[in-house]
Amino acid sequence: MQDGEQMLGERAMSKLKWRCRRGLLENDLFIERFFERFGAALTVGQADALGALMDLSDNDLLDVHLARKTLQQVEPNLDRDDVHEVLSMLRTPR
Repeated sequence: MQDGEQMLGERAMSKLKWRCRRGLLENDLFIERFFERFGAALTVGQADALGALMDLSDNDLLDVHLARKTLQQVEPNLDRDDVHEVLSMLRTPR
């Protein structure tokens, strides 16, 4: 098993959740739903990709989530498979 495929530990999960707190309620709702649905099975690689998304501004994160902008438009360095995977997970409806 590669490092990115290892399950995220409890301490790392707690830190990630803290880092994911946002200023826009809409982002918080999407992220809360993400953790409810995928938190128990989140891998280190997915957590790293989610952390990279958290470097975006609140407005850019919402625009990318709602597909009003692409990752390439807001931050070309985030236009990667791992980030697209997590973005797809964030967009998964209930």
